[in-house]
Amino acid sequence: MERNYAIDFIKFFAIVAVVVIHTFPSDHELGYFILDNFSRFAVPFFFAASGYLFGLKVINNPKSVEYFKKYVIKILKIYFSWLIFYIFYDVFQIYMGNGNHSRELDKYLENLTPLNLLYYGEGTSGYQLWFVISLAWSIALLYLFFKLKKIRILLILSLCLNIVGLFGQGYSQFFKIPIDSTRDALFIGLFYTTIGFWFASASPFQQSRKGEIKTYFYFFFLFFALQLSEGYWLEKVLSAKHGEYFFSTIFLTVFLFLFTIKNQQVGKGMLITKIGGNALGIYTIHVLFIDIDDFIFYHFGLGKMTHSITLNVMDAFLVFTMSYITYNFIQYTKTSQLFGR
Repeated sequence: MERNYAIDFIKFFAIVAVVVIHTFPSDHELGYFILDNFSRFAVPFFFAASGYLFGLKVINNPKSVEYFKKYVIKILKIYFSWLIFYIFYDVFQIYMGNGNHSRELDKYLENLTPLNLLYYGEGTSGYQLWFVISLAWSIALLYLFFKLKKIRILLILSLCLNIVGLFGQGYSQFFKIPIDSTRDALFIGLFYTTIGFWFASASPFQQSRKGEIKTYFYFFFLFFALQLSEGYWLEKVLSAKHGEYFFSTIFLTVFLFLFTIKNQQVGKGMLITKIGGNALGIYTIHVLFIDIDDFIFYHFGLGKMTHSITLNVMDAFLVFTMSYITYNFIQYTKTSQLFGR
């Protein structure tokens, strides 16, 4: 199977976008709002890429059950390893603080409910881990429907759930569903993972036609403009809740992913493509370095300068670079232990 370099190429920009979301001010000024809104393509793309690559491995594979188990166990190992790390880190922060340690610890432990830990990926400072556990649940449901040969039904069902989830986001301005959070497997992860899997199973999407590549890329930017307009209308005009995904995000993600399928050699041999291949590692660790960066910035009296573009870029660059270097060091250490170095 020929390697799709374009996926890792786009993953680089997606993981940069995630760091931007978490380090830049979200929407106080128009420029920051546009940057935040544009960056929202990242997580849906990660889900779609995961579903697509999973599909390539299990479709027509007589040993798909073994691969499914191995894949899910790998995701869960990543999730629980970092979950435990962030719990210890949070407890350390509590005891290093000046407050009532016992009271703060009790309050902290109250949030570590089974639902938060096993489904939402919430309760710790590692808030980004919601994606990892949502991916595990999404893949499990996806594989179940695959074995039942009901992927088209799942695609329709997950699309409906994704649209319902919008009413827990910006569209709660019109009707709010009685659910605390729609940033989870059911309302976002399942649909985009299924979309990716569907692309892997549909042979017409694997064939390139002249002019298609540019067309998909142009449509991506068209739907980005529509997503920006949708987000601006909801949040700035209607004063709705800040949205993490929108109706336009569906089409934006579809056309961006079609671009990667039709143009698989994009990014081959480039450093950013190699970095993009480590996107999940950067994703899981980058929040730690955001906290460290914040401490350093506050130490030098720069904590309140949140709308300095220079400091924002510096912050994002430091977080990204330290996350990448640390992740690679961890991988090197694991490899060295494996070979007894």
